[in-house]
Amino acid sequence: MIEVNVTRAMGAAMRRIHVGNALSAFGLGFTVPYLYVYVAQVRGLGAMTAGLVLAVFAVAALIVLPFAGRAIVRRGPRPVLIVALVLAAVGSMSLGLAGSATAVLVSAAALGAGQAVMQPALATMIVDCSTAETRSRAFAMQFFLQNLGLGVGGLIGGHLVDTTSASSFTLLFGIESAMFLVLAGVMATVRMPHSPAIGDAPSQSAKGAWKQLLGNRAMVQLSVLGFVLFFACYGQFESGLSAYGVEAAGISTSALGTALAANTAMIVVAQFAVLKFVERRRRSRVIAAVGLIWALAWVTAGFAGLGHGSQEMATAAFVSTYALFGLGEAMLSPTVAPLVADLAPEGWPGSTTRPSPW
Repeated sequence: MIEVNVTRAMGAAMRRIHVGNALSAFGLGFTVPYLYVYVAQVRGLGAMTAGLVLAVFAVAALIVLPFAGRAIVRRGPRPVLIVALVLAAVGSMSLGLAGSATAVLVSAAALGAGQAVMQPALATMIVDCSTAETRSRAFAMQFFLQNLGLGVGGLIGGHLVDTTSASSFTLLFGIESAMFLVLAGVMATVRMPHSPAIGDAPSQSAKGAWKQLLGNRAMVQLSVLGFVLFFACYGQFESGLSAYGVEAAGISTSALGTALAANTAMIVVAQFAVLKFVERRRRSRVIAAVGLIWALAWVTAGFAGLGHGSQEMATAAFVSTYALFGLGEAMLSPTVAPLVADLAPEGWPGSTTRPSPW
């Protein structure tokens, strides 16, 4: 009976996590494709400032994530997530109102820090609300709903935005900020079935914890692989690709929204079919296949900017790039995050009790 109640509590918590995450992604979709255009052209701050804004997101993540991980261990993921969401909401609204380079960069730092902390906190909550058998499907569902929200938000935002009106972008950032606060409200209602407490955290010092992790060869290999994936693929996809489309390929803002929708459509169509494919194969081979798909995506993106064909061909190639990235993401989402949980030391927040083969 106790096991049944725990299972029901896990299911109820998971549903709230998924709904809140989808709403937050819906808000993000309104601004993600248009950030470069907003800073460089609408606010008239130039390509250099727009590039710095995109870099600030990564720098903010590098600064806050080590502290966020320690806070999740000590306080649990939910309070850390709520603080991150409030910070992201403030940063988003400030970015929509900012008119100077300094204000834009400070706002981007707040938004980037909040967004960076959201992901590990949500991932830890999903691990705590799932079992080893349901974990891959739980992460696949999260990714499915997250990208559905991004795609719908991006498609709607592309038709609302007006590059001649800064107020239209302020509206988009306001919607994004509101969605962060909605997610914070939803997360405040979540009752975790077994949230980590201070007493459950590993007793060793931070130095000892890092030593333990670095002594795990599989975890080190996965960390290196994650760095390569994010540096060569996700980092460029999330930041420079939209700028490349606007400046080199001549893509319009509405076409950027269509490209993001194509990314979402691919994930929506392929996610659960891909999940069955992933579950029957070694995870290392699935990750290798993602690398090949993303390499093809970059080749397609290069063709879009060559200027050898018509504008329609360039737009089609650019949209195809986003779709190919979506296919790779659909394969990666039920693979890497559960693998990290399986390799984490026993007793750590977000860890499972047994390792899973690559």
